[in-house]
Amino acid sequence: MQTNTDHISAVPTNIITGFLGVGKTTAILHLLKSKPDNERWAVLVNEFGEIGVDGSLFQGQHSEESGVFIREVPGGCMCCAAGLPMQIALSLLLTRAKPQRLLIEPTGLGHPKEGLEVLNANHYQDVLAIQKCVTLIDARKLHDPRYTEHDTFNQQIDIADIIIGNKQDLYQAGDQAFLKSYVADRKQQKIPVLFSSHGRFDPAILKGASETVKTIRQHHHHNELRPNISDASLPECGFLKIESSGEGYQSIGWRFSANKVFDRQAIFSYLSGIQTERMKAVFITRDGIFGYNATTDALTEFELDDCQESRIEIIALNNDGISEVELFRCLA
Repeated sequence: MQTNTDHISAVPTNIITGFLGVGKTTAILHLLKSKPDNERWAVLVNEFGEIGVDGSLFQGQHSEESGVFIREVPGGCMCCAAGLPMQIALSLLLTRAKPQRLLIEPTGLGHPKEGLEVLNANHYQDVLAIQKCVTLIDARKLHDPRYTEHDTFNQQIDIADIIIGNKQDLYQAGDQAFLKSYVADRKQQKIPVLFSSHGRFDPAILKGASETVKTIRQHHHHNELRPNISDASLPECGFLKIESSGEGYQSIGWRFSANKVFDRQAIFSYLSGIQTERMKAVFITRDGIFGYNATTDALTEFELDDCQESRIEIIALNNDGISEVELFRCLA
């Protein structure tokens, strides 16, 4: 593939990974606040769902004028259905941003080893300098076999140079020690296990060459290339719905044209009633533009500066209980 990245070299690059709802996006938003004013940082976001919400959440809080450049690749893990689109998106992002640092957030249900292999391919050898791979883990999930028996969850530990035990403010006695023991049992070499709340950790840990990237030499074949509907034109009805599934989870999402305005109180009530592993949304309401972030722990709402349209993506083990009728009743 021909790209325009030949003149870009050795961009310090960090992978920030972790399973659904662990706080990757929140952690990256905190890292962006620490960006030196004179530097340009780029963020490549890969989403499991087809709609793509993270880009709107990032762009609603950080603009290119502030030195933050965002690009998202929805529709599955970046080495699978998004393989070629991911490479195109990355090349376009690097060409536009010419960044001093690149942060990559893979989907929590992606294939981390194979994603790292893509970034370690010959074309990127001189373009990217892979630094520390950071994996966020909620230590409470180690008591749930749905996580510990999930190959992706364990691969995220395998590729890590540093483990961040996030949401430590919610831990019970023994959770920290259990996480350290679990990581030690999986890793052949000892790596730092740090702890944080709300995704806050010292950005200095990003620096330094990755040791993991040297060991990743697997290859993963995929036979599905789904069309990217995240940027497709909306139909005349003004909304688009799409569902997908994979890795034992289901996603359902909607896009709404900008002229469809929501009632803020109604949409918050609707989102509060959803039972989900992960929900992200941005809505244009009569009170302004708001982003929403939900995990099994809590729903948070925050104001955004701008967005082009309303979007919502819900990921759960089963989405049968998600009501489109109730969502549409939230329109003002």
